[in-house]
Amino acid sequence: MSKKTVVIGASINPERYGYKATVALQNKQHEVIALGIKEGEINGTKILLGQPEIKEVDTVSLYVGPKNQAEWMNYVIGLKPKRVIFNPGTENAEFEELLKKNDIEPVEACTLVMLSIGNY
Repeated sequence: MSKKTVVIGASINPERYGYKATVALQNKQHEVIALGIKEGEINGTKILLGQPEIKEVDTVSLYVGPKNQAEWMNYVIGLKPKRVIFNPGTENAEFEELLKKNDIEPVEACTLVMLSIGNY
């Protein structure tokens, strides 16, 4: 089952995890919306800038460190995803608490690992 996923921190650099996650999600047939700070494309998926309106989001996968998350908090809550995956290095207790208060599940995990072991 495809889960619409917003990748925050997408990059055209194949060494970056935001790139790797976008490709892995595409390979597993998930609809991916890639958000980043530089325009570009990952396997035909445009990297969008800013905070576009997106409907029916299942998952947000974060690749933005805690010091840069403040500007994303209200946006992510507004997307009303079922869950937000805090990939390694993005864990943020304050953000996770805020999500819980808004009935959004925070998950401290690695999107790539979840996809590879089939529990995405």
